[in-house]
Amino acid sequence: MVVDDVFPIVITADLDRLLPFYTDVLGGEQVYQFPPEGAPAYVSLRYGKAALGLGHDPEYRRAAGTPAISLWLYVDDCDSAVERVRGAGGRITEEAVDQPWGERVARAEDPDGNLLIFGQRAG
Repeated sequence: MVVDDVFPIVITADLDRLLPFYTDVLGGEQVYQFPPEGAPAYVSLRYGKAALGLGHDPEYRRAAGTPAISLWLYVDDCDSAVERVRGAGGRITEEAVDQPWGERVARAEDPDGNLLIFGQRAG
């Protein structure tokens, strides 16, 4: 077996709230919606070469304080990403800090409490 592509799907009980965060704040381009008309049950987003799905499940619940997923997002400016999330009312859990391996890294949460790790490559 050869896996040639993988993309995460974030499940949420409130897609109307989560979708603008991933498009307007994080800059994802919506490339697919199902069903094609009306309120979506699923959307696909594109970030450069990467893909992310957002699925709607109105009964989805998870234990409070436990992120369902974490996403590592490489950005060109880690500090700018932090300010963009903060400006949208997002929760920053760790400010941008230079790491011993050379990258700059910050942590935040999306509106559902999922962990977002912003990494800025060294150099």
